[in-house]
Order: sequence, then C-alpha cells, then structure tokens
Amino acid sequence: MRLLVVGRLSGQLATAVKMAMTHGAKVSHVERADQATEQLRRGQGADLLMVDYRIDIASLIAANEAERIHVPVVACGVDADAKEAADAIRAGAKEFIPLPPDAELIAAVLSAVADDEKPMILADPAMRAVVQLADQVAASEASILITGESGVGKEVMARHLHTRSRRADKAFISVNCAAIPDNLLESELFGHEKGAFTGAVARRIGKFEEADGGTLLLDEISEMDVRLQAKLLRAIQERVIDRVGGSKPVPVNIRIIATSNRDLAKSVAEGTFREDLLYRLNVVNLRIPSLRERPADIAVLAEHFVKKYAAANGMPVKPLAVSAVRSITAHPWHGNVRELENAMHRAVLLSVGSEIDVDAIRLPDGRPLLGGASAAPVAAAYDPGVAGTAAQMADAVTRSFVGQTVAEMEKSLILDTLNHCLGNRTHAANILGISIRTLRNKLNEYADQGTSIPAPQSGVASAYGSAG
Repeated sequence: MRLLVVGRLSGQLATAVKMAMTHGAKVSHVERADQATEQLRRGQGADLLMVDYRIDIASLIAANEAERIHVPVVACGVDADAKEAADAIRAGAKEFIPLPPDAELIAAVLSAVADDEKPMILADPAMRAVVQLADQVAASEASILITGESGVGKEVMARHLHTRSRRADKAFISVNCAAIPDNLLESELFGHEKGAFTGAVARRIGKFEEADGGTLLLDEISEMDVRLQAKLLRAIQERVIDRVGGSKPVPVNIRIIATSNRDLAKSVAEGTFREDLLYRLNVVNLRIPSLRERPADIAVLAEHFVKKYAAANGMPVKPLAVSAVRSITAHPWHGNVRELENAMHRAVLLSVGSEIDVDAIRLPDGRPLLGGASAAPVAAAYDPGVAGTAAQMADAVTRSFVGQTVAEMEKSLILDTLNHCLGNRTHAANILGISIRTLRNKLNEYADQGTSIPAPQSGVASAYGSAG
C-alpha cells in the first residue's frame, strides 16, 4: 500500500510513519496540502493520505476531486480534542488517528480504509484450475483478459497475477472504464498537458504513466468507447502514449490486464469493440466461474467474511450453523461473491445466540434465504401450489403496472434493481441488460427530477473488487 503523509514530520507523526512501514506501507511525505495534490497530479500515486488535522482537509479533498483524484484521507494529530477530531471527520476524513500512535490502531485503520487486503479464498476444484493457469502465466509479460459475471472476483485475480509477476514490487493501478465518462477517460488513462482543454490548469499524469514498470488493470473494458479503443491499441502495440494536448509520445513500460463481464466476441460482432484490440488483450483468457459453478467455495468464503466483518464491527466471531451452511450452499447467488459478502456482513450484525443461523442471513430487502424459519409460518398457513403462486404473482404485478406510464415503470425497475444491488451501478446495469453509461444517464435524469438515488452501501466494499 502507498501512503502519502501530509504535515510536518514531528516526532509522533514520524513514529506513526515507521509503524505504517512495518505493516508494508510504502511511505512518501510532503508538508503542505498543495504539495500533496501536485504529487498526486504528477502520477506519484497513493492509496491513502494521512493528514495532520490542522491542515485544511476539506480544501485538500476538494482540490484532489477537481483533478478527479479520489484517495481516502485519515486525519491524525497530537493533543486533538473530541471537537477537532469530529471536525476532521466532517471535513471528509474517513478516520482519526490520535498521536502518539498505537501500533494495532495504525494497522487496523490502514487495512480498513485502504481495503488493501483481498486474499484469494478458494476450495472448489473449478476455481483451483483457474488459479493454477493464472500461476502458470503470471511471470510472463502476456496481456491477460479476465472474464466472468459481475462479482466473481476478477479484480482479486488481477491482483493475484500482479503479486506473482516480475513486476510485483512496482505499482498496481486499476481503472474502472465503466465509472468514468467517455470525455474524461482519455485524460484519465493518458494524462494531459496544461491548457489542453478548459480546466486543465496543470499537467496531469495519467494511469499509464503512473503504472510505469508495473501493472495496469483496465476494469470492465467492454464499456470503453470505440474511438478511444484505437488509442489504447496503439499504446499496447508501440508501448508509447500521447498525453491529451501533448506534442511528443511518452514511452511506457507496463503489463496490461483487462476484465469484462460481457462477451467481447459478441461485442466485436455488434461493432462496439475492436477485433484487433481483443486479440491484443486476449493473449491468455482466464474465465472465472460463477459462484454457482463452484459451490465448495461458498462456505469457506462465508467464514472468511464473517471473520472480516466481526473484526471490523468489534464483535465476536461466531461459527456458521449447519443449517446456515446448507442454505447458503443451495442459494443461487446471482451477485456472486459480492452478494455473498454483503449477506455475511448483514448476518454478523443480525445474528443472536452463539452461532450464525439461517434466519440471520437475509436478502437485501430483508427476506430470509430459502430455508429460513421465519418464512415457514406463511408457507404453512397457505400453500397454493406452484401454479397458484405464479398466478398470484402475475396478478399482483399486473395490478401494480396498471395506470403507470412506460417511463414510470422503467424508473421503478431501475431504482428497485439498484436497491437490490445495494447501490452497485455495474451489477445493476448487468442485471438490467443495459450499459453502465445508459444507467448513469437515467440516474442523472432521475436526480434532476428530485428523486433520491441509492448510493453504494458504506462498509460493504467487496473484497472481490469494486466492479469485479
């Protein structure tokens, strides 16, 4: 993890830095907020900023966001009272670390805020075969395409490849191509020169240069505009990039890993993805099976997430009841590992007693999984049979649609799906069968109408990647 410390390196802050380094952090230091933004703009990236609480944290975050630099901030300081610590949190800091530092607190904050611990957890033979192939090609320089449904763990696999490559001691940079608008993605990837466009107040180093010597992950590359794909192809083939507004090419030395939850061969046939780019990226294909295809992974992943969120919430680790293991193994988990993780987080919070039973494992709308005891009384009171249940559901759906316009029905479907996905845009778009850009445009339209748009739930960032 790359840590940028902002503030005067006094005795107590220096001690905190040393503790962070013992936990594997690579630390750099500046004294002023503007120096921090400038360092990030130059491509000397960071996964976390540790900032003296006396610095204007709100202005620092605003300056970074103006450059589309999104790095979490933790505040720290000596002799800060409760109000000053609270003010730092209100200004945008994720946590406050009192100094002199506590070694365990430093480790916990670095882990929780940066979310850098994303281990490969597996037990199923189907997944073992994929990891075996990944280990076989990790040390090569080949571009790799990782495919699979949303939430299966594509970013975790990309990090696994990086840590086993010859570039492991260099940067691993990830870009979510689906989360950045087309008109900004080119600058994000290749950087820009001062004055290249309105708002380009200084040179900005792009992700290609930031990843120089290391690995660049192009997450959900299927969402990239065709016109930008041509520039990406040249960068991969010739190992040079052109900054927006630049006058000469810039050499880069990186390994490319790309992910997609769509069938890129089909996208080529539809004219939305370049065939020559697909050949360049797909030197080796790693298809990660859905969780339904690797049932032996479900229980071990669930136990891992129980331990993770018990620790994060300061709660005791409880074992999963036999009935709970049986229920989660039978559940289809259409959201894959991400959905399982969120369910286990809820289970840790809702569980009563000495173990986590099936009734603590709930769907996003609060319903229990199949087999939960709380679902039994309803079923026992009246069982209309499969045909009767289908007829009742169809009748209820029909009544709910009558009197609505097509636009209103579409809006309800999109927002209900987004709620179901806990605000995850990529997962919702995948379920709806639309592009992330179409979904984003719809949400912006609804927001302009005054509709409250679900945000991604805090505290449930997937250990399997934000969009993987």
